[in-house]
Amino acid sequence: MSWKWEYAFGAQEAARTAPTGFLAEVERTSDELVRAAEALHIHGQTHDSADPKGGDVIVPGGMFTYQVVVRSERIYVVQITYLGF
Repeated sequence: MSWKWEYAFGAQEAARTAPTGFLAEVERTSDELVRAAEALHIHGQTHDSADPKGGDVIVPGGMFTYQVVVRSERIYVVQITYLGF
């Protein structure tokens, strides 16, 4: 398995109506989070501690909230908020 990111919960539904420019920024930043998590957690599937805390990321147009699940080697985008700035 290799690290990936995906929308989770209601974020996937919200992504259907968000502007494409905003979604492109969310996706670009999520790709960066994947690269960072992959470098930090080299042996992700054998991880036996608590998952690290996720966070909020501000991107042009709004923000999103993510969670890291190391054993699944996933970054989940759990909420996106388009503010139009």
